[in-house]
Amino acid sequence: MSDVKRGREFLHTPGPTNIPDRILNAMHQPAVDFTAPPFVEMTRSCFEDIKHVFQTQGPVFMYAANGHGAWEAAMSNTLSPGDHVLVPETGNFSMKWGMMAESLDLVIEHLPGDWRHGIDPDAVEQHLRDDDEGRIKAVLMVHVDTASGVISSVQAIRRAMDNAKHGALFMVDTIASLATVEFQMDDWGVDVALAASQKGLMCPPGIGFTACSDKAMHATQSARLPRNYWDWRERMTDAQYIRFCGTAPIHMLYGLREALDMLAEEGFAQVVARHHRLASAIRAAVDVWCSQGGMAYNALIPEQRSNSITAIRVPTGYNAEEVRTVARERYQVAMGGGLEQLKGDVFRIGHMGDLNEPMVLGALAGIEAALQYLDVPHGRGGVVAAIDYLTGT
Repeated sequence: MSDVKRGREFLHTPGPTNIPDRILNAMHQPAVDFTAPPFVEMTRSCFEDIKHVFQTQGPVFMYAANGHGAWEAAMSNTLSPGDHVLVPETGNFSMKWGMMAESLDLVIEHLPGDWRHGIDPDAVEQHLRDDDEGRIKAVLMVHVDTASGVISSVQAIRRAMDNAKHGALFMVDTIASLATVEFQMDDWGVDVALAASQKGLMCPPGIGFTACSDKAMHATQSARLPRNYWDWRERMTDAQYIRFCGTAPIHMLYGLREALDMLAEEGFAQVVARHHRLASAIRAAVDVWCSQGGMAYNALIPEQRSNSITAIRVPTGYNAEEVRTVARERYQVAMGGGLEQLKGDVFRIGHMGDLNEPMVLGALAGIEAALQYLDVPHGRGGVVAAIDYLTGT
């Protein structure tokens, strides 16, 4: 087999995701004066239209940063040293967010999880009921944990907080869910939603977002964590240099503008429906693979398997990293691997952003070929099952 590769690699990592040609072309421009009226107006439209993606009337702030930057912005603008935050564990990224909180001199109250289930609303409610002194100032929820492929119900956690009559801020990481599954920030009572550009928004990594409720904006007035670059108060302006705390990420904004246009053209309900349909086709294939031989979904409850990423466990005695390597090097399908405690046990198929049926079917074929090449025990015919699902819906 030749080492020379032709055609395109099928990118199915959990992020970055495929960047459409329209977005690449929109970014392929010379540098411009970012204070000139045309660019200022385009930037203003991005700030306004991203609100529709979050489904909020509140302000959205943008940073030249990735999702970790948005984590820090959310906390540093609303909390003070010594504040307690509740961190429900659903995977590596919920834990990493908590670790960042600790590094900022916040006190973590940890709700343990097994990385195979979503957040238990009853456990959240009881923990908040037990907080008689109101020590907990924020609940940090990851909507879809990219490491585990688990999705939790935002509405259920909001209800748990309301049932406990607790006044903590409700922060939701939508990095792996925004523009892939339904998210209604205002209607669901979210105080801070954060995201990044490289997943459902189809752009390169480089912009972090925080969307804020009135309650969050009120909290920023008394917050005492250091926040020079992240400060919402400074960024509440139309002055281009100040709202980005320096030079605007010009070409990222060109790409974002095109991405917002593409989402609006398709319609947000249709975007969500497309992700559900393609994810269901992938699950049809995985169901067959898992039907014999010891492969299994990482997320144990079907309703908690996200429409943006699927994490799959290989049988005992096999290495998921070998599956990834063969899929990438022999069949040109790039996937994510297991992180931390899941390393070597799990491979992850990303299915968010700019995807269609042949892209998904091609990726599934490459993965199934890798499983067969490595003699990993699995049920045969996963691709056929995916085709059957797609032709029947």
